[in-house]
Amino acid sequence: MNSKVTVTADESTGAVVIISKNNTEWGHIRLQQVKSSFDENGFTRKKAISALVHGTVEDLKSFNWSAGKELPGKIAFKESLEPFNMNNPERDYKIAGKTGVVCCVDGQPVYRKTFYTLSSSTEDVVIAHNNTEDIKAAYAQVSENVVSDLTDL
Repeated sequence: MNSKVTVTADESTGAVVIISKNNTEWGHIRLQQVKSSFDENGFTRKKAISALVHGTVEDLKSFNWSAGKELPGKIAFKESLEPFNMNNPERDYKIAGKTGVVCCVDGQPVYRKTFYTLSSSTEDVVIAHNNTEDIKAAYAQVSENVVSDLTDL
């Protein structure tokens, strides 16, 4: 049901190891996996998720990974009510689709982080948000804007 984890390359440069702009000794490699999910109504959907593998440029290059290479393991995610990055907590907000609305539990934001793991037994950690009315209103606004844009044609 889930695809293999694959190595991706920068679309503009073709580089697999992306060097940090802040410190050229460090970088990352982006991995992607298409995962299937099933909801409580019996519907399924496939979604591409990605994770970054961070390290020194030397270590990352030593893997000799090329774009499209399939890797063992999986990409998992962890959701939390505590920020993963205290210096920039907004970086890991869980956003509801294309609405821009942060998923919350009783007004507290949900944080989401993806990571690559070799362990096939690692489970995703999900926190159910409860600000569904805000999200529904945002989706209604997005739909209204689309209809308005179409009538302007």
